[in-house]
Amino acid sequence: MYELKTLLPEYDIQLPTCMYPMKVLNNSVASEVIKADACSGFYNGNGNPLATSAVNCLGPKKNVCALDLDNLSAQIQNLLKSSNDVDSVCARQEKVLKQLQDLKQQMANIRASLGLCQKGPQHTGQTSLRNGGLREEPLHDIVINGHPNFVPYALLALKNAWKNLFTIDVRTFKHSTMPDIGKDASEFEKKLSQVKIDPSKPKVKVSLIWKNCEHTEMISSPTMYVPIYGEVNIIRYLGRVGPEEYRYEDLPNCNEIDAVLDICYQLLRCNTTKSRASMLRALNLRLGKQKYFGGDKITIADVGVHSSLKRLPAITSKDLTPTLTEWQKRVQLVTQL
Repeated sequence: MYELKTLLPEYDIQLPTCMYPMKVLNNSVASEVIKADACSGFYNGNGNPLATSAVNCLGPKKNVCALDLDNLSAQIQNLLKSSNDVDSVCARQEKVLKQLQDLKQQMANIRASLGLCQKGPQHTGQTSLRNGGLREEPLHDIVINGHPNFVPYALLALKNAWKNLFTIDVRTFKHSTMPDIGKDASEFEKKLSQVKIDPSKPKVKVSLIWKNCEHTEMISSPTMYVPIYGEVNIIRYLGRVGPEEYRYEDLPNCNEIDAVLDICYQLLRCNTTKSRASMLRALNLRLGKQKYFGGDKITIADVGVHSSLKRLPAITSKDLTPTLTEWQKRVQLVTQL
């Protein structure tokens, strides 16, 4: 047999050094056997020794020895009995798992002592069927930086629309770069405080910081600065983590809702009367004869359009078509803007 490297040097395993005898495959060679060479060590299928010529065809002479299976079996049994590597690995694994569990409990105690990450009952890691079976993770506190000249009315609209389903707990602060927030932002804060908070409903905490910034931005990660720019994109985020009734990604018209929100994003950045009129015509075309932009029920697309029109004082009721005017009245009853 071919010689192999010893895998376990500390164990001396006795291996046979001979080859197994094989029958002659070529019958013509066996028929030509005239004299048996007893010292060749090779035998044919009848138990007779092969001729020297046949042996020369097979290769160099080697001695045939019996395979001591009992001895080999005893060595394998001794090897298995003396090996305790598996038990030691299992013991180390159990020790590591126990240490991880203790560390998790310590982190939970620290979080509770600091009053962080107080979550509602909905976000406990249960599986949702409407988001593709993805596992819902607990919501982190959200920070939104906004300029008083661009009030994020969508927060107030969603807070009113979701008050029976979900709570958006908004707290406002002033940055040192913005000592005076003005009349519109102050009125916005007053209306936010008037919406009652139901502690039994799942909620997300939002810290709104009035700041001298160019864009409305949201920070959703507590460990790294990863901003989400634009009120429309903030609405998309809240729509994904809010109540299931307002999650639109599984709806047949999800692309239509995204298109309406994209028009809102462009509308807020229009600098001329002509460009704003073009965006209003696009919205009127999207609405058509529907009751809302998402169909018969109000969606975050309606919240985005209503908030965008509220943020643009240059757009008056005269600029709206009769269809948009009637739609605005229906949304006003829900969002109370």
